[in-house]
Amino acid sequence: MKCYVYILLCDKKTYYIGLTRNLEKRIENHKNKKSKYTKIFKEIEFVYFEEYKTEQEATKREKQIKGWSSAKKRALIENNKKLLIKLSKSAEVVENEEG
Repeated sequence: MKCYVYILLCDKKTYYIGLTRNLEKRIENHKNKKSKYTKIFKEIEFVYFEEYKTEQEATKREKQIKGWSSAKKRALIENNKKLLIKLSKSAEVVENEEG
């Protein structure tokens, strides 16, 4: 069964990353303030999603994206592959220097 990883932009400043099997219903729940995590926001904008064959794959991707900076999430949403790669490489450099 398909599973989706999605990104919401909340109040034009905060990214919310989620996972669901029913994307339409889940987005509707967020917009209707039925989600305990996003009900505090005035404006919720659905900005991105990816589809996966298994929940395991989607969960792995959700965790990965949640660990990213806002700039990297924005690059993903905007499909800016060059910037996404650049931000990924700069993160690797920082990790290597700290290690």
